[in-house]
Amino acid sequence: MQTIFVMVKCELGKAYQVADQAVQDIEQVSEVHSISGQYDLLMKCYLPQDLDIGRFVTENIQTLTGVRDTFTLIAYKAFA
Repeated sequence: MQTIFVMVKCELGKAYQVADQAVQDIEQVSEVHSISGQYDLLMKCYLPQDLDIGRFVTENIQTLTGVRDTFTLIAYKAFA
């Protein structure tokens, strides 16, 4: 399993709709947080090891209605 975080910039007034749609429609999306700064949302996603990250982001997250831009971070290790 691989973990990625995707920061999402949304069209004005659409962040909550994008967050709701992501959680409901994309099973790999674990959490969505509204954040401050240049991006509106932070999505935590768990992907199977063999799934192409670029394809997942471009085909599943960037195609959500209201998404303007994304920035993807790949997580290597979680510390508890």
